[in-house]
Amino acid sequence: MLDMVPKGAGQGHTTQLLHGVLDMCLLSIIDEQESYGYEMVSKLSERGLDLASEGSIYPLLSRLQKQGLIEGYLVQSSEGPARKYYRMSDEGRETLSRWRDEWHAFSDSVDGVLNGGGK
Repeated sequence: MLDMVPKGAGQGHTTQLLHGVLDMCLLSIIDEQESYGYEMVSKLSERGLDLASEGSIYPLLSRLQKQGLIEGYLVQSSEGPARKYYRMSDEGRETLSRWRDEWHAFSDSVDGVLNGGGK
């Protein structure tokens, strides 16, 4: 997954692929460590998903919070205004586990097609 967004690839198609998995990636980042928006964008970029921006993830974070998958809370910052951090809920962990299983099954199927059925 780290190399899913190769540099110089057709970014229109890659953007469509990213939209389909960004919720799952955000949950995975938050599951590793409670994080705030800019931090999540940086982690995604470090791992090769550099098309995500703060502006693109905040609506997703809001939706994930409304769905009860994550919880938001404010932490005072010595460098400016308070930052909104996100942490996983129990339901979020269960959902992420299910999504990971679905992703692996889907990814294996797509690999099978792209590799010509193992030929």
